[in-house]
Amino acid sequence: MESSCSSPGEKLYDGDEYSIELTDDFSTLDGEVGKRLNQMVPVRHVPRINGEIPSADEATTDHQRLLDRLKLYDLVELKVQGDGNCQFRALSDQFYRTTEHHKFVRQQVVNQLKSHPEIYDGYVPMAYDEYLKKMSKNGEWGDHVTLQAAADSYGIRIFILTSFKDTCYIEILPNVQKSKRVIFLSFWAEVHYNSIYPEGELPTLESKKKKRGILSEQFPCSLM
Repeated sequence: MESSCSSPGEKLYDGDEYSIELTDDFSTLDGEVGKRLNQMVPVRHVPRINGEIPSADEATTDHQRLLDRLKLYDLVELKVQGDGNCQFRALSDQFYRTTEHHKFVRQQVVNQLKSHPEIYDGYVPMAYDEYLKKMSKNGEWGDHVTLQAAADSYGIRIFILTSFKDTCYIEILPNVQKSKRVIFLSFWAEVHYNSIYPEGELPTLESKKKKRGILSEQFPCSLM
C-alpha cells in the first residue's frame, strides 16, 4: 500500500528568516468544532515517533473508522497534499488558513526542538541530532513529538480526531498557552493528517485564494 505521505526530499528551507503572525480571527470557527467534540473525553498525549505503516486491510478499516467519526460529529476534512508534509500542511491550514506555509511551520517546530532538547529528547529513540537533521528535511513525516513541539512553539492547544480503535480523540497541551486558538486535525493513523472544519464551513477555493492574496501582501517574504 502506498502511504498518503511520500518519502523525505530536500532540506527544509533555504533563504532569509521570515515570520508570519498567528491571528485569532478564526476563534469562533475553532469553538464550533470544539462544541461538537466536547462530548468526548480526550486521551492524554504522550509524544512518540511514527509507528509502522498499517497493512492495506488495516488502513482501509482505520480510514472508514475515521470517516464514521467525522460524520458522527458533523465534521469534514480539508484534504491536504500527501507529499510527506501532510502534518505541517494541516497545521499550516489551521494556523493561517492556507497549507502553503508548511515550510514555515516546520521551521518553527524544528527551532523548538533544537531550543529545548531537554523536553523532547526522552521521547526520541535515536540520536537526537540525527532526529533533528531528519525533521529539518522537507517531505519528512511529522510525528507526535513534532505535534507537541508545535503546540509548545505556538502556545496553542491541538486536538486530534484519530482512526485508532481505542483512542478517538487526543488533546495536546502546550507548556505555556499563548493563544486562545484551538487547532483541530484528523489523523488516519500512520498514514495521513488533514485539517478539519464543521460541516458546511469548509473554505472554498475562492476564499482560499483571497486569503492567500492578503497574506502575500502582508508577508512578501513568506512561502506563497
